[in-house]
Amino acid sequence: MRHQLCKMLGIDIPIILAPMGGAVAPRLAAAVSNAGALGTLPLWRADIETVRRAVQKTRSLTAKPFAVNLNMELPQQERLEACLEEKVPVISFFWRDPGDLVKRAKASGAIVMYTVGNVDDARRAVDIGVDIVVAQGWEAGGHVRGMVATLPLVPSVVDAVGDTPVIAAGGIADGRGMAAALALGAAGVWVGTRFLASEEVSIHPEYQRRILAASENDTVWCENLFDGGWPNAPHRVLRNSTVRNWEAAGRPPPGQRPGEGEIIARSESRGNADRYTSITPGPDTVGEIEPLSLWSGQGVALVRKVQSAAEIVREMNDEANAILRRLGQECAVR
Repeated sequence: MRHQLCKMLGIDIPIILAPMGGAVAPRLAAAVSNAGALGTLPLWRADIETVRRAVQKTRSLTAKPFAVNLNMELPQQERLEACLEEKVPVISFFWRDPGDLVKRAKASGAIVMYTVGNVDDARRAVDIGVDIVVAQGWEAGGHVRGMVATLPLVPSVVDAVGDTPVIAAGGIADGRGMAAALALGAAGVWVGTRFLASEEVSIHPEYQRRILAASENDTVWCENLFDGGWPNAPHRVLRNSTVRNWEAAGRPPPGQRPGEGEIIARSESRGNADRYTSITPGPDTVGEIEPLSLWSGQGVALVRKVQSAAEIVREMNDEANAILRRLGQECAVR
């Protein structure tokens, strides 16, 4: 199945860069693709001209395949059409049912991926023609689709979708996690938090510093704390002063949260941010960084050094292969 996935996507290494909105620009997406894996551009909020520029910039940096991610909480017909006109080879859908957009993408020759958080959604995805299912466990950083952990979710989805390749997402940050996912039947892995410590990522240095210093206990799943622009959007972030003050106040709903409406940071590219704005602090952000939405998965404890994206891909792949070879030999011992 791993070879099937790589052949389908035109890649050499079954690692897919998670579409971390605000953190992934063409430079990182292209670097991951150039390393033999699959880079992904998160363009679901971009205007059409920005979509085209980002795709064209990425193509100028790599001749390898890459994906564009579209969040179905917003209408995506026009963005999809722009991507297809620009010959984007892989389209990744997230959140709501992509419906007829799957057929439209496939009719243009694109490979379609869709992220699910449970088996029922995985079956529906296959029924509407999705080529690859991404099984996202609850450990994942950023916005989280379901409530099931990666370990039980992945094999359940694998069993449910037959010959459709499954990509494991959530908590995977090194070769050990990659090997485990492959052992569960996944054809590849979806990696986000590890690339927050890449040289090419577009985040504020303080955000990256906090990623490098975090432990496995330093993330928190919030049902609807940082306003993502759509309702009922659970997410996982680093625990910070905003989270702690909200918890101390009894986790009040929007409109009653401590310090709500107070502008604490701003950036030329991303605008003003109050304490509850869903914003990835970029390099040009000024003001208070620590209280902002610092997206992170539970695999953050495994992220301890800054490396190039190529080094991350190579290291994860080499470690996973070494583990699988060793386990194969050990299992053969009588």
